[in-house]
Amino acid sequence: MYWLGAVFPAVKRYRLPLTRDQLMMLMMAVNLLFLGLDTWLAHNISGTITPNEWIPIVFGTAAGLLLLFAGLVALKNRPLATVIATLTLLGSIAVGLLGAYFHFIRAILPDAPAGQQVTVDLLVWAPPILGPLMFAIVGILGMSAAWVEDPPDSGMLVLLGGRKLQLPYSKTRAYFYIIGMASLATVISAVLDHARLNFANPWLWLPTAVGVFATVVAVGLGAIETPSRGDLLTYIAAMLVMIAVGVVGAVLHYQSDLTAGGAFVAERFVRGAPILAPMLFANVGLLGLIVLLDPREQR
Repeated sequence: MYWLGAVFPAVKRYRLPLTRDQLMMLMMAVNLLFLGLDTWLAHNISGTITPNEWIPIVFGTAAGLLLLFAGLVALKNRPLATVIATLTLLGSIAVGLLGAYFHFIRAILPDAPAGQQVTVDLLVWAPPILGPLMFAIVGILGMSAAWVEDPPDSGMLVLLGGRKLQLPYSKTRAYFYIIGMASLATVISAVLDHARLNFANPWLWLPTAVGVFATVVAVGLGAIETPSRGDLLTYIAAMLVMIAVGVVGAVLHYQSDLTAGGAFVAERFVRGAPILAPMLFANVGLLGLIVLLDPREQR
């Protein structure tokens, strides 16, 4: 179902040059490129990037370029492009899960007395536990976009060799669930980052509230087989607010990284408030809006 067209019938008159899944895959490529950059900035905080810390940096850049290449291949050979994208995205999931594990290991004290191995303070000041999971979420979203659903909204995926796999729900509903997961990971990361400031500024609670709201709305919409117009409008509003919070947050982080005289110092941008972190809210909001586009594939 073309949910955006159902809410705003006038948009049906306009045809985008790319399908919903093509746009989603393009966004995954851009996400991986920015994840490589964001990881490089984060790992630079220590002053020295270890060989293991280069893995997500190099992978993010290479995987983003591979997905762009797969998009070009898809114009002539969709099955080959699907294989390239699937292998790349499986690698992204692996990098994300391993990264989250390594960050968690850095956050615990296995030799501490019982009850003190894992504490809130350790999780707050440790490398972001959920940060690497964005690689995994990108992988899951991209895997959903890589495989054709035929007919649309049937939950029937067309695999290689014409084989088919029936999912318990449609690709659109799966997208809603994944957007909810992405929103939850984003808001938890924001809470842990802002906890370092003890939420001294009341405005720091705004992204928390918006992220929780967007998570509930996205997961709720995924659980509804046929949402009403009011449900869809609530979802659209949640995604738009996520975008607004991300943009405003990036501006505020930028301003806080400037010196008192407004001068730009590169070191402050590496060790200060992360510029790209708030844009995760905007990223999730934009992906959430893409889900509402026409699910039909171009023939």
